[in-house]
Amino acid sequence: MIRTADKHSKIIEAAIRVFSRKGFFHARIADIAKEAQVADGTIYLYFNNKYDILISLFEEEIGKIILEVKQLLESEAGDDPRRMLGIFALNHLKMMDDRRELAEVLHTELRQSNKFMREYRNTKFSEYLDIISGIVRKGQEMAIFRPEILPEVFEQAFFGALDETSRLWVLSPDHSYSIEETAEQITGFFLKGIIAPATQN
Repeated sequence: MIRTADKHSKIIEAAIRVFSRKGFFHARIADIAKEAQVADGTIYLYFNNKYDILISLFEEEIGKIILEVKQLLESEAGDDPRRMLGIFALNHLKMMDDRRELAEVLHTELRQSNKFMREYRNTKFSEYLDIISGIVRKGQEMAIFRPEILPEVFEQAFFGALDETSRLWVLSPDHSYSIEETAEQITGFFLKGIIAPATQN
């Protein structure tokens, strides 16, 4: 017998595949149920509707990403905020490349759903972005980053660059440069703009 938590996860994973393949608006609950190999009615034991599935999918997957990147920062970055930004960038791009179905849903389907954008309160997404602004504040406290930089503005700009790059990467996967090179380039562009003059070497 499948446990409740396992069945919930199975439905979420099935929804990712179906939304990626058919698009959110064309996907039906019956399609997700078939992909998850459960009865249609089983879906409604866990979710109210398609939008509820999409929001749950987003919150849960972003939650996993947050945990992963925090563990990486703790184990690999030491106490260097410059390295932290590089690790964040590389992990984000690698994750989008490794999980292309999920990336397609996050990049395409979420953007096209006005209902989702109106109703979703950005809880986990804000927490994810706050990792970036937290790194900036740490760098400012260490006098490595310029004090006049607004961390919240930086986080939006830095994530925006990663988000657009990963979106294009998913849509056009053939590139002459690697994910590692891309992450290094993006991080480098931003670091040159925020590192205090005395530490630019």
